[in-house]
Amino acid sequence: MRSGISWGGEEWTEFGEPRGERMVIPSLKLQDLIEEIRGAKTQAQEREVIQKECAHIRASFRDGDPLHRHRQLAKLLYVHMLGYPAHFGQMECLKLIASPRFTDKRVGYLGAMLLLDERQDAHLLITNSIKNDLSQGMQAVQGLALCTLSTMGSAEMCRDLATEVEKLLREPSPYVRKKAVLTAVHMIRKVPELSDIFLPPCAKLLHERHHGVLLGTITLIMELCERSPAALKHFQKVVPQLVQILRTLVTTGYSTEHSISGVSDPFLQVQLLRLLRILGRNHEESSESMNDLLAQVATNTDTSRNAGSAVLFETVLTIMDIRSAAGLRVLAVNILGRFLLNSDKNIRYVALTSLLRLVQSDHSAVQRHRPTVVECLREPDASLSRRALELSLALVNSSNVRAMTQELQGFLESCPHDLRADCASGILLAAERFAPTKRWHIDTILRVLTTAGSHVRDDAVANLTQLIGGAQELHAYSVRRLYSALAQDISQQPLVQVAAWCIGEYGDLLLEGSCEETEPFQVEEEEVLALLERVLQSHMSLPATRGYALTALMKLSTRLRGDNNRIRQVVSIYGSCLDVELQQRAVEYNTLFRKYDHMRAAVLEKMPLVERGVSQFEEEAKESKEVTRLLEAAPVPTEPQASKLLDLLDLLDSPSGHVQQRPPPDPSPEGTLIHLLDLPCAPSAAAPIPNLKVFEREGLQLILSFARPPGTPALLLITVTATNISEGDVTHFICQAAVPKSFQLQLQAPSGDTVPAQGGPPVTQLLRILNPNKAPLRLKLRLTYNHFGHSVQEIFEVNNLPEETWQ
Repeated sequence: MRSGISWGGEEWTEFGEPRGERMVIPSLKLQDLIEEIRGAKTQAQEREVIQKECAHIRASFRDGDPLHRHRQLAKLLYVHMLGYPAHFGQMECLKLIASPRFTDKRVGYLGAMLLLDERQDAHLLITNSIKNDLSQGMQAVQGLALCTLSTMGSAEMCRDLATEVEKLLREPSPYVRKKAVLTAVHMIRKVPELSDIFLPPCAKLLHERHHGVLLGTITLIMELCERSPAALKHFQKVVPQLVQILRTLVTTGYSTEHSISGVSDPFLQVQLLRLLRILGRNHEESSESMNDLLAQVATNTDTSRNAGSAVLFETVLTIMDIRSAAGLRVLAVNILGRFLLNSDKNIRYVALTSLLRLVQSDHSAVQRHRPTVVECLREPDASLSRRALELSLALVNSSNVRAMTQELQGFLESCPHDLRADCASGILLAAERFAPTKRWHIDTILRVLTTAGSHVRDDAVANLTQLIGGAQELHAYSVRRLYSALAQDISQQPLVQVAAWCIGEYGDLLLEGSCEETEPFQVEEEEVLALLERVLQSHMSLPATRGYALTALMKLSTRLRGDNNRIRQVVSIYGSCLDVELQQRAVEYNTLFRKYDHMRAAVLEKMPLVERGVSQFEEEAKESKEVTRLLEAAPVPTEPQASKLLDLLDLLDSPSGHVQQRPPPDPSPEGTLIHLLDLPCAPSAAAPIPNLKVFEREGLQLILSFARPPGTPALLLITVTATNISEGDVTHFICQAAVPKSFQLQLQAPSGDTVPAQGGPPVTQLLRILNPNKAPLRLKLRLTYNHFGHSVQEIFEVNNLPEETWQ
């Protein structure tokens, strides 16, 4: 520690330096600081330079040097851009903003935009400075204040300064008006209730000739329409004016100020098309007034450059989103088809993605471009080939299933490994839906298993065994095809499992050699047994595959005419296998040989055909549907919807999760149909559980309705019904639920993902909750959807469920 002494009125350290004076370190200019930092060879050297300069900047701030404060802050902002802490300069930004000098204001506002945000309380301190700068007539200062407000303005600042910004929208200078419009956009995003303030000036700004101001105005109108149904109705009246603005842009010749690649101001055209898309959605009159213009843009836009392609793509999206004419929609699909032939990969990707969205609504128009889509499967770019695969699978139908499956199988043989699973699963699903014959279906699955057996879905083996078992006339054909495929390759495990099952079931037909549909070849018993033993001994065989092979050997003991000693020896070997499942099978089979040989033939008979997914509930559900059909044909007294009980059988049978209602028993002759068929019926004395509204926001409502099946008191059925009374559709609607660990929850698929506007058909989803302990039910819901162009996510807990739901 230095010791100080007093000498001649001054205080000195032991090193002889006056304590009141400090050695002054020369300050670097901004350009010199940048050069020194860039010249640092190591990160340690860079940190050392920055630490020294930051210390000098702190000292300068502490001394309060007003002339060089903006220079010090400029250096600090550069340090901040490099990722080093610069928070100690926040208050200096406020001082520079309050300074009357423009050089100080310029750096101060820049520092506020970089160093301040809503998380720091200091940002509220510049509200008065911004308000004063907006009121003075200097355009450059007004522009700085508007830029800062639109960058980091919080909700409180927006509320306080909204009237000042609204006044600047009427300024004669287009420079100020443009920045004021962009600031208004930020304010609407932060505080949607400020829409009423900026609604009147927008109509006047649409007559603006300055393209920058007009572009900002269109953006502001879009924000207003997406957040306010009243604004949407207001601006639907000015659609003819917007159409005229766009027509003027399209027909205007080349302009050096606004044209890009021969297209007149493509940025403004794109923004106008997006606004027209919002205004024409679900509005017949607006859509009809813009049809002719969209056709003109679609036919006259040059697509040789990216600017023209961007305008044309937005035109296609607008045509598809409004209520356009059928011919116009076909034209839009054809434009996307032309995009598929473009040399730019990005344009081709956009076209594939757009066609995939349109394939459900305009299937026949998209089908015309099927050859071009199939050609895109061979694209070396992985993202393009994946999109082409998804679109190709969506284009498969009953009329083209043979040709499309052949193309997809050819792609499967050479496609990248990360696409094989999707391709194989898509082919299997398409074959299951549109197979013209059972033999074609079997051949298709066998080819997929042979090509990419390790990439198929888990249920492929069960589906194929069921398909073969149900086609009795193809048993001999199937077993011979599978035997030939197995003899060539035993590495594809799903193929080996199906082949082993089929050989075990129909091995006698394999040995007969009487199939006329395949090339004749003779198979000996020893060859069949040797092939199955090879599967058992292969290191590539999974435990499940070995189980199939061992069972096949056991079944062949009743289907082959030769001696069974070889089969008994193989089975006895696996009685000491390390795999417990395989060991158990072998021990049971050995016991069957030794103790119950007289029953072996009956035990190992061919498996009876079992229909997939058939259960007692589904059989009763089919009968219930027939009753429902009869009841619909007969006049049934109507009752309020809330008094109806949900039919559990219909819910289980409905793949889409759509809720069907069954009227309660009625003493009328028509109501006795239920009793005639002796179907279970809900007791009339059971009181319905009242519905519960759990969510409401901007016209979207969520209502829960409840039902408890009489035969299963621990089971609760909750139907989530989403309705929308707003002016805009709710899209990409997803409802997810969670319950405590003591409950079991099963979510059925919803009836759709779009809740139409203005009270359209609701979206329903069924929740099945099992509560064996009859504990009080708590439900947490998460909603995700898009509304008025913005993504919304809501998470909330429902704790006020009626006691009838769990008691």
